[in-house]
Amino acid sequence: MRRQLGPGDLLVLRALGLGDLLTGVPALRGLRRRFPERTLLLAAPAAIGAFLRGRGVVDEVLVTDGLAPLEAEGSGHLAVDLHGKGPESRQLLADTGPDDLLGFATTGPHGPFEGPQWVRHEHEVARWCRLVAAWDARCGPEDLRLRPREAQGGALPGAPVVVHPGAAFAARRWPVERWALVVADLVARGLEVVVTGTAAERPLGAALAAAGAVDRCGASDLDGLADLVAGARLVLSGDTGTAHLATAFAVPSVTLFGPTPPAWWGPAVDADLHPVLWHGDPAAQDYVGDPHGGQVDPTLARITVEEVLDAAHAQLAAHRPAAHRAPAR
Repeated sequence: MRRQLGPGDLLVLRALGLGDLLTGVPALRGLRRRFPERTLLLAAPAAIGAFLRGRGVVDEVLVTDGLAPLEAEGSGHLAVDLHGKGPESRQLLADTGPDDLLGFATTGPHGPFEGPQWVRHEHEVARWCRLVAAWDARCGPEDLRLRPREAQGGALPGAPVVVHPGAAFAARRWPVERWALVVADLVARGLEVVVTGTAAERPLGAALAAAGAVDRCGASDLDGLADLVAGARLVLSGDTGTAHLATAFAVPSVTLFGPTPPAWWGPAVDADLHPVLWHGDPAAQDYVGDPHGGQVDPTLARITVEEVLDAAHAQLAAHRPAAHRAPAR
């Protein structure tokens, strides 16, 4: 059934993956503040949309995926393109008949669309906050959190270390044999290590289970993964949605970056909680690898097991569960 839109609606398109949706949360919250009287309707994949709705970020979800036609039409509503910079996503929203439509300037088969200019070298969070600021919507990196930072101190003694070795493309997957060495070290120190991933990533889970981890690949839906991350002592992963969950829940993490610079997609808040490892050249402003590549990116491959363990040990020491901390004088 098509959703009938009217003057009380604000339609936002961001039909992307988990990490993309989480980096868009500040812009969504800015729009909520700017238009509190409107129903904030997010066009997004079902599971991720429901996840954000359940946490009060949006009011309703219009289920869609990628650039499929939107099942919505009407008049009097507002629309915002948080999906990308091309004319395809902008046209999908234009086809719903909004009174006003915000997106980055672009040109398509139906003519030019006006808007702020796209900036390539810009953090993903800052990019979308800048876009919605054109409508006087105010937001910032602090809006990434899905719970207060203070709640992070509630990790219980014995809380697990979560390791997420997978990624959608091989370019962003650190070698599993290196993850196995990290897992073995942490288990030898008496820590429980839980491996997360999709059902398709069960071979990764099995490899790390052999090193002493608990394999949860394919065993949790998005809410289950979020609960696991929110209760973790530490999250270790590549540049994936799981890393963005750690940022959202203010859980200590270490993220391994390769083809995409952390200046574009890294944690934008709580730098002490979320150190990153990256061996790219920050002075080479035009550097970016292929995040969809079929082989591990050379920049990611340069990260050593010793570096990951040093960062993990430092985070574990700096952010001990409350019951393990020395009493205040």
